[in-house]
Amino acid sequence: MNLDCPDWVLAEISTLAKISSVKMKLLCAQVLKDLLGEGIDYEKVGKLTADAKFESGDIKASVAVLSFIFSSAAKHDVDSESLSSELQQLGLPKEHTTGLCKSYEDKHVALREKLRETSLRLGRLDSVSWRVDYTLSSSELREVNQPTIQLKLQRQGAESGAPETTVVSVSADKFRVLLAELKQAQVLMNSLQ
Repeated sequence: MNLDCPDWVLAEISTLAKISSVKMKLLCAQVLKDLLGEGIDYEKVGKLTADAKFESGDIKASVAVLSFIFSSAAKHDVDSESLSSELQQLGLPKEHTTGLCKSYEDKHVALREKLRETSLRLGRLDSVSWRVDYTLSSSELREVNQPTIQLKLQRQGAESGAPETTVVSVSADKFRVLLAELKQAQVLMNSLQ
């Protein structure tokens, strides 16, 4: 991606270096469990970081930076060797990097799959209905019809699966723009298939 590492990640690398490499690997396991939807045991994390005298903020920052590293690496399908090299260049000790990358390598496929499942959640569109309403507005000279399009979208919620209804009212001009943009999007999507 050729992007610079965020400053906050650089700042937390030194925090991670304060714990032993063995505890680093155990901390990585907890963070990966959380990323895979199994939850994190903060009591265990607290015990793992107690020797380094981590305060609450240090613990949260360590979990956040590991989550960022794992999810970014999985999102961009980085291999563990490249990840190891990058982390060492950022100042993470080799022993720590080895444990982190081993944990990442073990869960790489599952993590990518979990990220894929949760990356874009759209509910299923069940039906679309519409109607045109005419509003009469009076002026001194004449009465003018101003059409308004009312769209009713019925869909299943992405998370709940429960039916949801959304009603949108737009002016005729805005509807023409929306329709033109949707047609462009459809042409683009069809060209990708």
